[in-house]
Amino acid sequence: MFGGRPAFADRRAAGQRLAQALGHLARQNPLVLALPRGGVPVAYEVARALHADLDLLFVRKLGAPGYEELGIGAVVDGADPQLVLNEDIVRQLAPSPNYLRTEMQRQLAEMERRREAYCGGRAPLPIQGRTVILVDDGIATGGTVKAALKGLRKAHAGRIVLAVPVAPAEVIAALHDECDEIVCLFQPEPFHAVGLHYATFDQTSDQEVVRLLEEARHRAS
Repeated sequence: MFGGRPAFADRRAAGQRLAQALGHLARQNPLVLALPRGGVPVAYEVARALHADLDLLFVRKLGAPGYEELGIGAVVDGADPQLVLNEDIVRQLAPSPNYLRTEMQRQLAEMERRREAYCGGRAPLPIQGRTVILVDDGIATGGTVKAALKGLRKAHAGRIVLAVPVAPAEVIAALHDECDEIVCLFQPEPFHAVGLHYATFDQTSDQEVVRLLEEARHRAS
């Protein structure tokens, strides 16, 4: 909040302000990756301002055997999907290689289903060697973003930039080692929740995601 008012009017406005702070990356031909769904309207504005490619990055949690709510890692999609494990939990629970393989395939199938729905079956854009800007509409705990950043590193992105309108300062500090640069416009204290810092924070619909991706693709072509 600024003077009792939300920092951002909506996700598109937040994306426009974020794009201004990322202008120094325009000459690097960056790839903008949005975490769906809420990150897409923000990332769309960043990609438009930087004349950059726009794609989605799906992250799916891997549940522990018999305790699906306990995450033992995550699968990060892309042209070269990556498995990111929470090594401490894996050591404690010792899931079998077969379980990890089966669970990874199950989550990859779900990500493929979602990519088909949003992107019409278009393959993920290559990440290797590129400057990648990972965008979301905000960060609360950082778990999904951390897995995404680790996945991008394992996929050999050339330079990794995390860009978000709002996040807690302690979460941003904890993510610095996972990427090359962080751009976060607002780090309020106390934080409470991402949505409180937007005047309008409606759920991003599947239809809006599809429309924005189509607009970005036509603009790029």
